Order: sequence, then structure tokens, then C-alpha cells
Amino acid sequence: MLILITFGCRDTSQIELSTLQEELKVIKNEMNMINATASKNKNSVLAFFKALENEDVNGIVTLFAQDAKHTNPYASGLFPEGASGKHGIRDYWTPVFPNFDGMEFLIEEIYAMEDPSIVFVKYTGKIKLKNNAGYYENYYYSTFKFNEAGEITEYVEIFNPITAARGFGLLDKIK
Repeated sequence: MLILITFGCRDTSQIELSTLQEELKVIKNEMNMINATASKNKNSVLAFFKALENEDVNGIVTLFAQDAKHTNPYASGLFPEGASGKHGIRDYWTPVFPNFDGMEFLIEEIYAMEDPSIVFVKYTGKIKLKNNAGYYENYYYSTFKFNEAGEITEYVEIFNPITAARGFGLLDKIK
């Protein structure tokens, strides 16, 4: 009887172990897919900033979904509030580059969120003004949301509007 109980428990524990190992494989595969998505999306964010630095409007637009939204919640009536769709995003960025003699973005932090389709970025922008007028610098926080195809569906840019207004001589125009 003891032998029957021992072998019976043994078979049950082997079945449980086998089931746990299969479940662990599934979890590992899911984590690998999440990590791959997170990594791909973070690379797209880095490509976005590289396209900005290279003044590459086509490169920027290519990263966005057809119905994407770009939002500047602290535009303060001085700066564009954002854009919608690929055409709107192209129209938003096209006139920006001729106004400056270069842009540099230092990424301080970049994280894929628990939902890997969302990426958070903390960065500093250093933009060289025309005619040796110096630099405009500001601190930014942005979120990027992606669809399953890896396209940006939403870009939210948060910056200090007082710093921006001061940098462009527009403090008296803040609403």
C-alpha cells in the first residue's frame, strides 16, 4: 500500500512539474514578446529624435501611423498645440527646421511602460538659434504610444512654456 501511495504521489508530482514547466515556457515566450515590442518601440523613439537632429521630415513622418496625433498640452497659445495625421505632422515639422541652425536632444531616461506599446522619455533639447543668437534649451517629458505595426499613434510633448517663451522673447504673449 505504501508503495502504491508513493508511486501515485510521484506520478502526480511529475505531472504537476510538467504542467508548471509548460506554463513557465508560455510565460517566458510572452515576456520575450513583450521585451521585443518594448525594445522595438524604444528604438523607434530614438529614431524620431535622430530624425529631428537630422532635420529629416520624411523620416519623422514615416514613424507615425496614418491617424496619429501629436499633442503639446502646454503650448500656452504661443506654440502649435499639435497635429493630426501624417499630413498634419508633416505640416507641423516642415517649417520648424529652417528656423534653427541645428537641434540636439540628450535622452536622460527612456522606459517602455508596463504596457510596452507606451514609451516614456525624459530629455533635454538644445536648439541653436539663427544668426548666432545663442541657444534655446528646455527640459522635456514625452510619451509615445504605438500600434501593433510599430507606428506611433500618439506623441505628447511636455515642456516648460515659460522657458520656451523666454527663449524666444515671447514672455509678454503668454495667455
